[in-house]
Amino acid sequence: MTIAESFDALDPVADCRPWPRRAVDAAMWSALAESLADGARTLLGLWGDQSSVHMALLGGTSSVAIASLDCVDGGFPSVAAHHPPAARFERAIRDLFGHRPIGAPDERPWLDHGRWPDSAERAAQPYAFLPAIGEGLHQIPVGPVHAGIIEPGHFRFTANGETIVRLEARLGYVHKGVEGLMAGSPLARAAKLAGRCSGDSSVAYSYAFARAVEAALGVEIPERAIWLRALMAELERLANHLGDIGAICNDAAFALMLAHCSALREQVLRANAACFGHRLMMDAIVPGGVAVDLDARGPHILRDLVAKIRKAFPRLVELYDNTASLQDRTVAAGRLDPGLAARFGCGGFIGRASGRAFDARRILAFAPYDHLEFEVPVLTEGDVDARVWVRIREVEQSLGLIEQILVRLPAGDSSTSIGEGSGEGMAIVEGFRGDILVWLRLRDSVVERCHLRDPSWLQWPLLEAAIEGNIVADFPLCNKSFNCSYSGHDL
Repeated sequence: MTIAESFDALDPVADCRPWPRRAVDAAMWSALAESLADGARTLLGLWGDQSSVHMALLGGTSSVAIASLDCVDGGFPSVAAHHPPAARFERAIRDLFGHRPIGAPDERPWLDHGRWPDSAERAAQPYAFLPAIGEGLHQIPVGPVHAGIIEPGHFRFTANGETIVRLEARLGYVHKGVEGLMAGSPLARAAKLAGRCSGDSSVAYSYAFARAVEAALGVEIPERAIWLRALMAELERLANHLGDIGAICNDAAFALMLAHCSALREQVLRANAACFGHRLMMDAIVPGGVAVDLDARGPHILRDLVAKIRKAFPRLVELYDNTASLQDRTVAAGRLDPGLAARFGCGGFIGRASGRAFDARRILAFAPYDHLEFEVPVLTEGDVDARVWVRIREVEQSLGLIEQILVRLPAGDSSTSIGEGSGEGMAIVEGFRGDILVWLRLRDSVVERCHLRDPSWLQWPLLEAAIEGNIVADFPLCNKSFNCSYSGHDL
């Protein structure tokens, strides 16, 4: 019997919906880690609990499962020992729950910067950045405080002249304890916390949290709410991609694109406010449906928005494609190898620009996307230019999806009572950066434990690989083309 067959034969330990959670022993846990290393499965998430650890895995194209292991004597076999993408997850688990990954290749703290009440000893120890040895190398520390209003993160460059030999990022500066705050929270408060994990992905987080709650409680929401949620998700994707395209061009000293793309993004945000009461649509998606319905003016506002973008956007695409000085900066810069993207299970435009054709809307086919027509753009070049083009094509696809949703939006109620109850649920939703995972356990409609995994957990490490061999001056450009979340990652 294969590892997959042995694992699938185990009885679920809890009524976790829609995907089962199974208890495993240390041997099976390590075998699953080896299956990740072999490429038979993809790591979706790895998180801790009071006395156990959990691992979500994607098998094949759409088979999702959760493995749980009790931490005997406070330890568990390291997944990262077989599969390096698990390393930062394990470091966070040790910081938050004290569970020690046995045999881990990296035991440095991750979220704990030596400022927590029980970590006084760490405060006196400088963070041990990985060494780079060679003649003529020098280090350039950048951050955690940056120019402008971006969030904090420290980047330690090792360079040979202008060429980057190694980049190591240190994050965790905006750790807010969201998962700790959620424990013991009623659903209304927990939903608000979920929507504030990463402000630019408020809809996607609220969407995933609500679907996880509904799965745990076995709640079916009205059809209209299902379609309205997708409408909000596409508007959020549209606004963020427009903003990113302009910002990437601005980092290549082409401010004209930033100005035009920012104007289009502003129109999306104003339409969001007019239709759903908030520019970022915060708190518009709640367990049981949506908190704000689309009134009679809404479809007219959104159709007008789509028409304006369809008229203006192609000219901007042509401008991007035909500006030689811009192409000189973006083509071949910050290339991410497709093999690494696949190994890390990298999602979103980063993964799709490097050949990984994963989109939760298509692969996991949750409603209403299973009834909508759209393409998932995939390129293999893996450079800044490819990440721009994937965004461009996704803007075009989102415009088409918004039009389809408006045509097919059903009448009826937009929310339902979810009642009270207990259970476990998990949901995976495609945000603009990639797949967001939420797993939770409820007791009498109070959150006992909730884990939220931002796509940036599996993307930040790849920036370090993609930047090697580039010049220091191209880091802002490459970094913006990734546009990983600090806040969503530092939960």
